[in-house]
Parts: sequence; C-alpha cells; structure tokens
Amino acid sequence: MKHLLLPCLLAAAAPAFAQKPANETEAVKRTIQTFFEGMRKGDSTMVRATLAPGAVFHTISTKGGQIQLRPDNPASFVKMVGTPHQEVYDERITFDKVLIDANLASVWTPYEFYLGNTFSHCGYNSFQLVKLAEGWKIAHVIDTRRKEKCK
Repeated sequence: MKHLLLPCLLAAAAPAFAQKPANETEAVKRTIQTFFEGMRKGDSTMVRATLAPGAVFHTISTKGGQIQLRPDNPASFVKMVGTPHQEVYDERITFDKVLIDANLASVWTPYEFYLGNTFSHCGYNSFQLVKLAEGWKIAHVIDTRRKEKCK
C-alpha cells in the first residue's frame, strides 16, 4: 500500500506543477503586449508601467556597412510615445520563444513596425523581464532593424 501512495500523490500534483509555467508565460506575454498596446495608444503611463526601474534599451543597426550597437534612453522613448503624433506607432509581434527561470524571463519576438498603415522596418526583439513584487517588468530590450528580409 505504501508503494502505491507516492505515485498517486505525484500523479495528483502534476497538474498543479504544469499550470504554473503556463500562467507565468501568459503573465510575461501580457507585460509585453501591454507595452505595445500603450505604444499604439500613445499612452506613456501604460508603457512606463511595464518597465522595471533602471530598464535599458539597445538597438543593433547597420550604417554604412558597419554594425552599430546604439543605446536608447527608455525615458526618451516613453516621452516620445506620449507626445502627440499623427501616425499610430504599431509594432506587430509574434511570440517565438518564452523562457522562464524563477524571476527571470527571456522572450524572443519577430516584429514588423508600421507608422499608421505604412511599413517602416522589421527585425527581432529580445526582451529580458524580471518578476518584481508588482509583477513582470521589462528590464532590457534589444532589437534588430532592417527594411528587407523580414521573417
């Protein structure tokens, strides 16, 4: 009888263990979706709420055949989003990979960026998120940018 008890307990507990990663994955995705929803709406408060204190942004681009790593100021980005503008900033992403270990998440998202309905550029985002007391927050974003060979 003792030999049957442990397998039964483990089998009963398996669904509980399986649900947590899915819930965490969805929470991570929601943070990123909220970031882009705020960008589309021009809502700097919504965007700011997704960022961890000390968040860092980088862009990898090519200029004159040279690869460049350019830091972007998150505060400037948030201000730009909230400054009235004619065209909607519309970054369309899909979730390729979401990896989570404890309070760290790494997310890979291919994207296409549109100003209103006009295609601007594409590439990939790499997000690093941290789970703080108030939930998942974006700590680092680095992206590539190009106008051709999307996806």
